[in-house]
Amino acid sequence: MKVLTFGEMLLRLSSDPTVKLPQTNQLFFYYGGAEANVAVSLAHLGVPTEYLTKVPDNNIGDGCKQYLLSNHVSINHLLLGGDRLGLYFVETGIANRVSNVTYDRKYSSFSKVKAEEFDWDTILADVDLFHTTGITLALSQELRDITLHAMQAAKEKGIKVSFDFNYRAKLWSQTEAKNAFEQVLDYVDIAFCNHMDAIYLLGITQAEADWDEEQQLNYYYQNIQKKYPSIRYLASTTRKVFSSSKHLLQGNLFANGRLYRSSEYAIEPVVDRIGGGDAYAAGIIFSYLNQWQENKMVSFAIANAVLKHTIKGDGNVFKAEEVEQFMGTVNQEISR
Repeated sequence: MKVLTFGEMLLRLSSDPTVKLPQTNQLFFYYGGAEANVAVSLAHLGVPTEYLTKVPDNNIGDGCKQYLLSNHVSINHLLLGGDRLGLYFVETGIANRVSNVTYDRKYSSFSKVKAEEFDWDTILADVDLFHTTGITLALSQELRDITLHAMQAAKEKGIKVSFDFNYRAKLWSQTEAKNAFEQVLDYVDIAFCNHMDAIYLLGITQAEADWDEEQQLNYYYQNIQKKYPSIRYLASTTRKVFSSSKHLLQGNLFANGRLYRSSEYAIEPVVDRIGGGDAYAAGIIFSYLNQWQENKMVSFAIANAVLKHTIKGDGNVFKAEEVEQFMGTVNQEISR
């Protein structure tokens, strides 16, 4: 079962958490990007995975290719050209100070791609699942059209489509995102979104205030499936943040009219939360491809995400057997 992920590769530049970004004279860099992170995690879980993007034809582009290949991700259709790789700067949070992201990705190689650069019949020839995110849609109207065409081509070929809303307010407005999502969601089989997405991006009426968290999630996911019946699975995480270094994380999966929830994990310290959601998405996709039951799917996915919080960098590098071993031996502080 082969997975193709599609999106922009980025270079992350992070400050030491003990200083603010304007103070620093030293930055740590990591290759990443939401769809690249999913590809890297899936590859380490043992899934044949390819990543489709465009990077500049220079030393930075060579670094991107080396990073992907070293993480067992195929780059058979990767495009070269354009002027630059997109960047983002992270002022790393600590204690009660949150992290802050500043994007520098305009005019990047990927954001300037054109539809004629992609031969989807060839690209999708041996693919079983296609994954992308709302970040890709946010970058340009051209990419919205390209992604819609790719999803339509995938469905025509019987390929499953996975889509993570991944709304980023610094990239586009809620109205722009809503309009774009409404065009693509009829082609999606697995969607990653939460209650905020349901309310502000899909126009679903807010749930009753006196309902508990589980009742509200059930309500939102039921209504999303009514609007988009092609979506078979809806997934998200619930995160409670006590400080930048202490989080509680729980997985949610809605399928066949029922909500499944994982145990709640206490993560302390949080080494690096960037890529945690992508590790969760990879865990759900991996479990789906293995045709696991929903309880095991959500339990495996959240364990994969929790482990990602324990290592630096955007990509998750844990093998499936390591995730399962963690599931069986971890001493969870809260189990519900």
